[in-house]
Formats: sequence, structure tokens, C-alpha cells
Amino acid sequence: MTTQHTIKIAELDNADLASAFDVMRELRPHLTDADEFVELVRAQRREGYRLVVSYNETDRLVSLAGFRHQTSLYAGSHLYVDDLSTLPSARGQGHAGALLRWVDEEARRLGCAGVHLDSGSQRHDAHRLYLASGFVIPAFHFAKSL
Repeated sequence: MTTQHTIKIAELDNADLASAFDVMRELRPHLTDADEFVELVRAQRREGYRLVVSYNETDRLVSLAGFRHQTSLYAGSHLYVDDLSTLPSARGQGHAGALLRWVDEEARRLGCAGVHLDSGSQRHDAHRLYLASGFVIPAFHFAKSL
């Protein structure tokens, strides 16, 4: 028997950004200051970053997706998911999947050819979700620190 949870999804505006800090820290533990987080998100917003969140049945923010609309030669117009995070207590309740479906619909609304994301190689539970949500692994991501 599966318990159904009520999931409410909303896009955050600048006034509510700090409310997402604890959820983002699950994915980005190097972020230690809520005010700095808000300023970083505001800087990213100038580059098109948007933050959509999921609330549980008690209206607690438990999951988020940060994304931006991009155009590239390899993928055309697409949404790129920078961040997808869920509080441990809310995992397995459908929040991340609901956010991915919301992002898919937003990509369709914007006329995008697809949705892209990168994921840490150790995040096996996330990979299962992405594959079950229709994502494929078409390439490796390489990075170099300077």
C-alpha cells in the first residue's frame, strides 16, 4: 500500500528565497549562510535562473528545482536543471518527480527541445529517478578547476 501525499508546487519570488536555504543545503552543503545563498540566487536570476519548490501536506517546503532556459549548438533551446534537492524526511514521497514533471511542462510551454541536467556520479538514487523520468546518459561531464 502506497501513501499518497499532497504536493503543492510554486515558483519562488525574490521575497521567499531564504525559505529554500535548508533544502538547498542538502545538495550544496558548502553553502553555510542563508543571506549569501539569497544573494547567489539573485545573481543567478540575472542569468535566467528560476527556483520552483514543492510543499508537503503541512505546507513545509521540502523539495526544490533550480533551472534556467538555455540555447546551445548541441541541444538547441532547452531547460537546464542546475539543482534538484529534497529533504531526507520527504524523499520517496514523489516531490522530486513532481518537480521534474513541472519542469518538463515548463520546457514544453517555452518551446524547448528538451531538459538537461548533470548529476554527481555518487548519487545513485537520483540517477534511478532521472532514468525512470525518461532521461538518458548521452555524455560524460568533464570539469577543470583553475
